[in-house]
Amino acid sequence: MRIPTFLALSGLLFAGCIRTPIAMMPSTKPLAPGSYAELGPVEETDCLWFLFSVIPITTGNDFQAAMRDAIRQKKGDALIQVTAEAYYQNFLLVSRYCTIVQGIAVRSNEASAR
Repeated sequence: MRIPTFLALSGLLFAGCIRTPIAMMPSTKPLAPGSYAELGPVEETDCLWFLFSVIPITTGNDFQAAMRDAIRQKKGDALIQVTAEAYYQNFLLVSRYCTIVQGIAVRSNEASAR
């Protein structure tokens, strides 16, 4: 009876989640008012997985890649009202560290004229 109780308590103690903001910015490139068209809200997540919380088993967790992929979702060329968060989830054998980028995709008027 003690071993199952110990395993259950260990599972609760060694699993967890942390979430924290890492950045806020008005836009990903300089934009003058009225010089762009809003395409809609976007969100992209990029994660890095670990084995035993120390051995990376994937590549990822790249802020720039998450931002680039968020812009591409709506075929834009920038983001406005950008926020970025990081979160870490720890399970018994694996864990992951992720970056989340959210914002509104926009297309510059000069980019749409080309």
